[in-house]
Amino acid sequence: MTTTYLELSQDGDGAHKFYEVTVADLAVSVRYGRIGTEGQTQRSTFPTAQKAQAAAAKKIGEKVRKGYAPAVRGARAARPVTRRAVTSAPSTARAVAPVLWRFRTGSAAFGIHVEEERCWVGNQAGDVFTLDRTGEVQARFSLPDGVKCLVADDFWIYAGCDDGKVYDLSSKLPFAAYDIATDVDIFWLDIHEGVLHVADRSGRLTVIDHEDEHQWARGGQGEHAWMVRADGDAVYYGDTRGVAAHAPDGGGELWHTATDGAVLFGWQEDTAVYAGTGRRKVQRLAKKDGRVEAVYSCDSAVYSCATSPGGRFVFAGDSSSSVYCFAEDGTRLWKLGTGGGSALSMQYRDERLYLVTTDGSLVCVDASEAAITAAQQGTVPVARDVKLAAALPVYEPATTAAAVTVVSDAPAGAVVVECVNESGRTRVRVVSGGYDSSWNVQFPRAIREPGARYVVDALHPAAGGFYRVRGDIRRLL
Repeated sequence: MTTTYLELSQDGDGAHKFYEVTVADLAVSVRYGRIGTEGQTQRSTFPTAQKAQAAAAKKIGEKVRKGYAPAVRGARAARPVTRRAVTSAPSTARAVAPVLWRFRTGSAAFGIHVEEERCWVGNQAGDVFTLDRTGEVQARFSLPDGVKCLVADDFWIYAGCDDGKVYDLSSKLPFAAYDIATDVDIFWLDIHEGVLHVADRSGRLTVIDHEDEHQWARGGQGEHAWMVRADGDAVYYGDTRGVAAHAPDGGGELWHTATDGAVLFGWQEDTAVYAGTGRRKVQRLAKKDGRVEAVYSCDSAVYSCATSPGGRFVFAGDSSSSVYCFAEDGTRLWKLGTGGGSALSMQYRDERLYLVTTDGSLVCVDASEAAITAAQQGTVPVARDVKLAAALPVYEPATTAAAVTVVSDAPAGAVVVECVNESGRTRVRVVSGGYDSSWNVQFPRAIREPGARYVVDALHPAAGGFYRVRGDIRRLL
């Protein structure tokens, strides 16, 4: 019997994945997962020992090309990862919400983002799926670790993962845009104009800029910080003791408001933030001074909340598999069962309420007045169970330079960038004309090589004086 043990180890010690292949005569066992856990095991049997050895060699080679390397099991400590302890009781609502379609991701899910044409959902197995608004699955991103949350910054979409990395999913080649220190047990993330804000288990707020460099950190009054939202005026942070606003430059706390219960989720609109609490409430706080403007009362602990544009309607999901809708002033308009677990995250768009639930499903609810009225009277549509397509595209992040497609010439309209050495660090600058060559480019650190040139589909300027990549990345010969 032979065993090969590999680990994915990258700069900053941020990767915490292992891959172990064992060959015993005709059998090949593959065990993989997060370092410090037993992981998952897959077993296969082959007609001959030679074919078993060949299959094992192929699997090992694939991982080595992705950046895995031989290691000693137990030499590296596991990254601290806390899963939210959630329970989900049956709903006490008399009627069920009008669910149009449901997609089961296969693992518990917190991450959701809904844009004009697509829905995104990420689960604790590291899968991120995109679906169109009718529920058809379009693509799958396979990330190295469980997805904590999905956040959008303009038209860039990011996945914060348990491995401490935040992956940019805006193109077919996802890449790690940020790498969070290994002593940070991540709870929630937000990104505003390229600046990453991290809330963690210990009640600390950490801010990292677009170059993946630490800017400032500040402890809160509590712990278990499940809320962080940011805009140009402040960073809004919620933990077991309440909600605070911090100056975006780290200059200090602007205000702090104690909440009725520990904060379990946060949402923001232009002038207010919303905190869902363990004491069955959503509280709306004025961004200007932290004053409580309205309270939305539920019947169980609030796991998630969202609003329609401007806060005209406020939605909440509780620990008893119910979903609520309130008027802006706090009047409860309706309460319905989800029909499939408690909503751990949610988003409203165009009279549809999208939920991710404790059973790992992305659920689309018809939240129009007519559909809700019919549901309250016991009439709901037959929910369509969305299936994965057999030939679904799967995209994995590039962890080494060798994983990037090489081209001999830059296509028409593409932009050329170059890796340069600056004070001992490898930065990326624009070579093509029409751009400010002094600005840095937010670029995957794992594939940077001094002197190397890359081709990208487009660059977009961001506040703070840097460029973001839009589209595919290819290496230029």
